Amino acid sequence: MSFQLDLNLFEDKIEFFEAESIRNLEEKIQAQIEINKAIMLQVESVSHQMYVSEEGRRFYSAVVHFKAKK
Repeated sequence: MSFQLDLNLFEDKIEFFEAESIRNLEEKIQAQIEINKAIMLQVESVSHQMYVSEEGRRFYSAVVHFKAKK
């Protein structure tokens, strides 16, 4: 039995976030930015949207593209 460890680094990583307030969304994204710094990823781009339900509740979502630091 042989054990092999693949040490290839992530080149790109895309993460999805959602929250009921823009503040909570920002906090979730910021927390993940700090985690991804440890694996040498930085933010490449952010895309976000807001949806208003029929009841008038707002819903926020975001897609963050992380890329390896060079």
